[in-house]
Amino acid sequence: MVDAATEWFVVQSPVLQAFLAGLFTWTVTALGAALVFVTRTINRRLLDAMMGFAAGVMIAASFWSLLAPSIDMAEAQGVPTWLPATVGFLLGGVFLRLADAILPHLHVGARMEEAEGIPTSWRRATLLVLAITLHNIPEGLAVGVTFGAAALQMEVATGATLAAAIALAIGIGLQNFPEGVAVSMPLRGEGISAPKSFWYGQLSGVVEPISAVIGAAAVLNIRPILPYALAFAAGAMIFVVVEELIPESQRHGNTDLATMGAMGGFAVMMLLDVALG
Repeated sequence: MVDAATEWFVVQSPVLQAFLAGLFTWTVTALGAALVFVTRTINRRLLDAMMGFAAGVMIAASFWSLLAPSIDMAEAQGVPTWLPATVGFLLGGVFLRLADAILPHLHVGARMEEAEGIPTSWRRATLLVLAITLHNIPEGLAVGVTFGAAALQMEVATGATLAAAIALAIGIGLQNFPEGVAVSMPLRGEGISAPKSFWYGQLSGVVEPISAVIGAAAVLNIRPILPYALAFAAGAMIFVVVEELIPESQRHGNTDLATMGAMGGFAVMMLLDVALG
């Protein structure tokens, strides 16, 4: 049964593959959010370790799954190897910074007066969802462009393979679990019902299959941008890690635990990418 499903997945179009991978990462976000049906709270030390793990996964994915193939593709295209990786990486960070400055949102654990973006009267729950949604956009793009890159790997001799794209989707899915927890659990602790807390938690992951499809379709139709697109996703993800995940994981004094979580997340994503890719 598993082999038949694998064979079916392999022969699908890259855009459909990206969409299905995005659905997987969204589902894992929903699984994390579903913890509100079991408990109203979660151990802070455990959550900080999970957030550190998520940061480690994204750092590793940024290099092994995105920047390294970007450099390989630039070399295969006869472009200076440093150019797409550097330009794309910086553009990804700038894009997230601009979105961060414009879109109203509230980071997990922050007070309402610490909300960022354009001032608004939106409720705390909405702002929390928007914060995670904003940070899920580069994750979905990363999944999409890697499936697009895998589809083109027969024409461009690079390290981009379908197995590597699947490894990235698995890694992103793993780190989405604590993100679902981080949205739904604080809402549940504030007295919001379990179904509504779950709804808000899973809603933050909806953007991933959408942005995955956009990423895959873009690189397939405008092939020269592929190395830039890979680096763009990497830059956006590193922005999320440095601006949100690492500070949040260490905000409550569990510095060593969060750091070890990040080390573990990096090791798991590196293992997935090297072993499968």
